[in-house]
Amino acid sequence: MITVLAGGSGSVKLVRGLASQTKDLTVISNVADNIWLYGLYICPDIDTVIYGLADLLDKKQGWGIRNDTFKCLSQMDMLGEKLWFKIGDRDLATHLLRTGMLKDGKKLSEITEWMRRKYGIEAKVIPASDNRMETKIVTDKGNLHIQEFWVKYRAQPNVLNIVYDGADTSRVNPKAIDALRRSKIVVIAPGNPITSIGPILAVKGMRKEIIDQRRKIIAVSPIIGKEAISGPAAKYMKAMSIQNSPLGVARYYSDFIEKFAISASDHQLSTEISKLDIQPCETDIIMRNDDDEIRLALYLLRQFKRF
Repeated sequence: MITVLAGGSGSVKLVRGLASQTKDLTVISNVADNIWLYGLYICPDIDTVIYGLADLLDKKQGWGIRNDTFKCLSQMDMLGEKLWFKIGDRDLATHLLRTGMLKDGKKLSEITEWMRRKYGIEAKVIPASDNRMETKIVTDKGNLHIQEFWVKYRAQPNVLNIVYDGADTSRVNPKAIDALRRSKIVVIAPGNPITSIGPILAVKGMRKEIIDQRRKIIAVSPIIGKEAISGPAAKYMKAMSIQNSPLGVARYYSDFIEKFAISASDHQLSTEISKLDIQPCETDIIMRNDDDEIRLALYLLRQFKRF
């Protein structure tokens, strides 16, 4: 069994690659990007994983359903609704059904499991918590939900701090703990360490469990040199006083990872990473297509003799 911690559009590529290599994959998904909008409960990271595994994802955008239309959104615009978050017509069905089920008393994990089955996905998708959590970006324009910062304001405001609102009252999903304990290998996907992986670790009970499972954990760097593979990682890491480099990510992850996959072009960092009691694994970490996703997944799994 393989478990992957995933969040953001950068994670789904590796999730697909891992799913191609095992029938026993569990994805623990970030929930702190979730947002109430237009009267609907939207779970961007969960939906991206589900659509990606169901071969429905709009790969060009990295979110939403391929070839979706936006007639509902156009009608809302005509009626004067201020639109900054795009939801396609087919995508809308997911949010409508989820919202209705939440209002009927269903847990997010129950709804996600129902959707996984409806979309015919073999891999399990588990929200890190059923409790409300939101990543808030503290900026010079005020405290912004991460979706507002990233989508509405195009990541332009200056970032002063990042907080995980609700983390102190959250509880880790018991099924996530069970998956971590049963897994032979745990992979930290190359999502943003602060806003995609960080919120998962902030759920009460999660970090302790991850530390306990350290010897079977490998992470993939989301940064090559000083450039994030995708997204505004540099802004977030600067605000959290973390060096914007694979070495900075390795230090941030140092208490819970055994191995760390970095780009071969960052070879000069391997010695410093080794000093953190982390084994550096140098390879091509860019996933440009399906073949690259499979290649990287196989490489990660081969770092553990027990696979």
